[in-house]
Amino acid sequence: MKKITLAVALLLAGCSWNDPIDRLRPYKIDIHQGNEVTQAMLDQLKPDMTPAQVRFVLGTPLIVDPFHADRWDYVLRVERAGRVVDKRRVTVIFRDGRLQGIETGAQATAQGGQP
Repeated sequence: MKKITLAVALLLAGCSWNDPIDRLRPYKIDIHQGNEVTQAMLDQLKPDMTPAQVRFVLGTPLIVDPFHADRWDYVLRVERAGRVVDKRRVTVIFRDGRLQGIETGAQATAQGGQP
């Protein structure tokens, strides 16, 4: 009788634990999308550079809007384990075929957001 009581007690105790299947999650790879533009690259940009010179320094922009040919957007998005850890945006603006200005925006959304 003691063995049956012990077995029933162990079975009931096992039912109170969390299901280990709930803790299993699919593996999510790290995703780096876009252009990494560093501060050293931005330091090389000078006013009145041509689009070809800017492209040489920064690379091909991720977004070239056909309706705004004088604006290039370099966007970076980094995901680790399905969570966005870093988002950056650099916008290069041209006027009359020459570099007019640069707008930067960075947003780290998780701790340790360095890719």
